[in-house]
Amino acid sequence: MAKVKITETVLRDAHQSLIATRMTMDEMLPILSTIDKIGYHSVECWGGATFDACLRFLDEDPWERLRILRKEMPNSKLQMLFRGQNMLGYRHYADDVVEYFVQKCVSNGIDIIRIFDALNDIRNMKTAIKATKKEGAHFQACISYTISPVHSTEKFVEFAKQLEDEGADSICIKDMAGLIKPYVAYDLVKALKSAVKIPIQLHSHYTSGLASMAHLKAVEAGVDVIDTAISPLALGTSHPATESMVAALQGTEYDTGLDLVKLNEVRDYFNTLRQKYLSNGLLDPKMLGVDANTLLYQVPGGMLSNLVSQLKQAGKSDQLEEVLKEVPRVRADAGFPPLVTPSSQIVGTQAVFNVIMGERYKTVTKEFKGLVKGEYGKTPEPIDPDFRKKIIGDENPIECRPADLLKPELETLKKECEQWIEQEEDVLSYAMFGQVATKFFEKRKDKKLGIDSIHADKKNGVHPV
Repeated sequence: MAKVKITETVLRDAHQSLIATRMTMDEMLPILSTIDKIGYHSVECWGGATFDACLRFLDEDPWERLRILRKEMPNSKLQMLFRGQNMLGYRHYADDVVEYFVQKCVSNGIDIIRIFDALNDIRNMKTAIKATKKEGAHFQACISYTISPVHSTEKFVEFAKQLEDEGADSICIKDMAGLIKPYVAYDLVKALKSAVKIPIQLHSHYTSGLASMAHLKAVEAGVDVIDTAISPLALGTSHPATESMVAALQGTEYDTGLDLVKLNEVRDYFNTLRQKYLSNGLLDPKMLGVDANTLLYQVPGGMLSNLVSQLKQAGKSDQLEEVLKEVPRVRADAGFPPLVTPSSQIVGTQAVFNVIMGERYKTVTKEFKGLVKGEYGKTPEPIDPDFRKKIIGDENPIECRPADLLKPELETLKKECEQWIEQEEDVLSYAMFGQVATKFFEKRKDKKLGIDSIHADKKNGVHPV
C-alpha cells in the first residue's frame, strides 16, 4: 500500500464551514510559504464560496487572490471546488461561459478542478469536464454522498464508472454533511477501488463526529487521498484535524510522510487566527461541537450556519430544531437531492419558510420552484406529479439538460459590464454575481482614483494631512 496523501482544506472549506468564508488574503499571506513546504498532495484554496465572499464581504478580487496563492505556493498543487454548470454561482450558465471560466481558472493557477453536481446529474458536469480536459488540468470528479432510500453503494459505484468513462483523473467521495459511517466508508472505497482504475479521495465533514473514524476505515480500504484541516480550524462543521490523522498513520504502511514539527508551525499560526475569530464573533462556538443530529437531518456545515443566520435575521432563533426536522421532509418532497450547494440552500431556505410561516409551502421560493420544475437537473428520485403541480402549477417540467435551453451569453455579459472591466476575468465575476460584482468594481475604481490623486498630490508637492 502506497502512502496516504493529504489535501489541506484550511484555505477554503475549513473557513467556509466554520466562519462563513471570511478569512482574508492578508490573514493567509504570512503562512503560505510554510504551507507550500509541507508536502501536501494538494492545497484546496479557491472555488466554493470563496469567490462570493471575496466580492460580497471582503472587498477582494478573487482572481487576484488566486494569483497571489499561485505565486506564494509554487510547489503545491492548487485545488478548487467547481459546481458543474453552476460554476461558482447559483444558477446554470451557458456552455460558453463555463468554458471561459475553466480556461481562466487554469491560466490563473489552478491545477486540480474538483467538479460536482448537486444532484449527481452527470449531464450538468459534462461541459466543465470537457473544458478542464482541454486546458490540461486534473479533473477530479465528485460523487455527492448522501443517505436516502434511493442511494446505495451500488448506485455510487455505477456513477463512478460513468465519471471514469468521461475522463475523470480521480474520484472524490464528497461527504459534505459528515454522513458517511466508518464501515460504510470502508465498503464504498473497496467497491470503488475494484470498479475503477483511478485514485479515490475522501472528503468528509466532522459535523456528526464520524469523520476521523470514516477516514481511518477508508485508509484501510485503500483510499489514496484524504481531506483534512489544520487543527485550529478543524472539527465541528469542518474536517478531521491534519496533525491527528498524520499522527494516527505514522509508523504504519499508510504513513503520510508529513512532518508533525513542520505542521506545528502551521498550527501555531492558525491558532492565533482562531482566537481572533472567537473573540470577534466570527467563529460561533456552536459550529465547533459535534452534532449527532446531523445523522437524522443530514445538514452540511455551511448549510447549518446559513440556517442559524436566517433564523437570527427573522428573530426566530428558537425555531432551529423545528427547521432541522423540516429539512428531511422538504428533501423527500423534492426527490431526495443530496444537500450540497445550491440544493442545500434551496431545501434549507424552503424549510425555514415552512416553519416560520406556520404552514408548509404557503410561501415557495423561486429557487425551490426551479428545483421541482427541473431547472437544476434530474433529481435522484422522480418528484410526485401532484406535489410538482402544487408547486409549479401548469408550467411544463424540464426534462432535458437545463443548459440546453440557454443561448450563448458570454458576449452579452461582456457588453453589459464593459464599463467596469479592468481585466478579462471581470466578466466572469459579473456573470456569477451581477450587482455584488458591480459594487465591488465601483469600490475598486474609487480606491484607484483615491490612490491616483494621492500620488498626483505628492508629485505636485501636496501631502495629505
